[in-house]
Amino acid sequence: MTVSTLLLLFDLVLLATLLALAVAAVTSPEPRRAVMLFIAFGLWLSLVWARLHAPDVALAEAAIGAGLGGALMLAAARRAAQRRADAERTEDADVGERETP
Repeated sequence: MTVSTLLLLFDLVLLATLLALAVAAVTSPEPRRAVMLFIAFGLWLSLVWARLHAPDVALAEAAIGAGLGGALMLAAARRAAQRRADAERTEDADVGERETP
């Protein structure tokens, strides 16, 4: 195998993995898992940018896209889960009060 064939194979693996991560992140029913997959997608995308000889874009994608964006989305997912749990507790308490004679 020549070097160009190996690089083509590596690029195809990068592309296939990137597409799989994108589909998994979008179709994930659990928000925390979707955010983790998004972070992995951002890091993998930074590898793609590095492979395309764009190190500045790769660093920006890793720092902003995966790092900062992922941290903000994790915080939002945690807050949404807390609000959902609080709403369920309030609903359960209301149901308990109505059933008491």
